[in-house]
Amino acid sequence: MSNSYRFHCPVKIVSGENSLDKLPGEFKQLGGKRILIVTDQGVAKAGLLDLIQGAVAESDLVIGAVYDRVPPDSPVSAVLEIVELYKQHDCDAILAVGGGSAIDTAKGVKIKLADDDIDLMNFKAVLRMVKPTRPLVVIPTTAGTGSEVTSAAVISDPDKGIKLSLISPSMPPNTAVIDPRMTATLPPRLTASTGMDALTHAVEACLGIQKNPISDAVAASAIRLIFNNLVEAVRNGKNLQARLGMANAATLAGIAFSNSMVTMVHAIGHSLGAVCHLPHGDAMAICLPDVLEFNLDAIGRDLGELLLPMAGATEYVQTPESQRGVRVIEKIRELRKTLHELSGLPITLKDAGVSEEKLSAVADVSPKDGAAFYNRKKFTAEDALAVLKRM
Repeated sequence: MSNSYRFHCPVKIVSGENSLDKLPGEFKQLGGKRILIVTDQGVAKAGLLDLIQGAVAESDLVIGAVYDRVPPDSPVSAVLEIVELYKQHDCDAILAVGGGSAIDTAKGVKIKLADDDIDLMNFKAVLRMVKPTRPLVVIPTTAGTGSEVTSAAVISDPDKGIKLSLISPSMPPNTAVIDPRMTATLPPRLTASTGMDALTHAVEACLGIQKNPISDAVAASAIRLIFNNLVEAVRNGKNLQARLGMANAATLAGIAFSNSMVTMVHAIGHSLGAVCHLPHGDAMAICLPDVLEFNLDAIGRDLGELLLPMAGATEYVQTPESQRGVRVIEKIRELRKTLHELSGLPITLKDAGVSEEKLSAVADVSPKDGAAFYNRKKFTAEDALAVLKRM
């Protein structure tokens, strides 16, 4: 690990019960008066937009237009449609409400509105974009991706079969509003899956070549919150304290991994998504313990330190230092088993419907994934295949 590092989080975070009520004030500070809402059908059908309508009803903030058809994988066609809608309705700010797809799509809209000449499928052009952007406020409705605080967005072009993870200093939202009511309708199965995504972000943030003391501290807070709240959020989705704990955890994990990056778990998980269309949170849940075991000889001491936020001081002190990394993996397996029993979260590739014939193709692309670069231990396609077979 290098002794020098950079840590950056430009997003203002407004968190707590009824924090939606602060929306008008946040947009006023940003100069936004007429907002375009970007969301998806799931959010619209769950009635969550009613909460937003209620929050702005007695203010000067106007909802100029609503785009509620964001599909998964944030296609570039949706971005262009929303840009046109924004212009037609004379909007001056954007509000994204949803999971990673809605937030990533809104980030793409933000870039395109700032510079219409930019091709969103041109990674370098997006990275170098420096023109002033419109205000963007985001409200996550899942507690997993951390997209509300990152400078990255995954945008796809299904016609060309392209899916790019774009990064730009202009990409992060101005403000993230974390209100537990917005995740209260998330079903147990999705709560479990997105929770394991957040846990993987936090754990990997502490293990790669770019880890640093600040990202370690932020990630440890996320891990503590997840182990204290995820099971309860799955078991009793109406428990707003558990929901708030998980929402804060996902945001903290997003801040941590966007500074220290993710590693081999994501490299294999991304590949499972690309080849087998496995949902990302499910892939994280399946991959996490086996990949940690593969890396144990390189990460054992740092992994062992995570026993403190996972299990508390008593178990940490009572576990010999040489066994703490192993115990962390056991704790993750125990959590995963409980989530499987409560919600049906898949914990093997077979559970998730992934056929063995596809494993070689997944293994071949895994070492080429960008996240593989940050893994402390170099791995080959053969290594990835061996780990995949254990899953």
